[in-house]
Amino acid sequence: MAAQTQSALTIIRRKQVEARTGLSRSTIYAKLRHNPKRPSDYDPTFPRPIDIGAKAVGWIEAEIDAWLTAQIQKSRKA
Repeated sequence: MAAQTQSALTIIRRKQVEARTGLSRSTIYAKLRHNPKRPSDYDPTFPRPIDIGAKAVGWIEAEIDAWLTAQIQKSRKA
């Protein structure tokens, strides 16, 4: 019997992303889009959402965790 090497993926919704990151809805979406009027809002390292339904998106929990860890490390170096 083969050992299971793939961990379970957990999808979290926007409200959970807001709670985990402390970011508002508008800030989350600003991080995903390049806006010439506010270039500092765009963050190419912020995880992209995935479609989970016709009108629903979610984020992979592990990607959000990795982004948070990177933000902490960046903050500690500054």
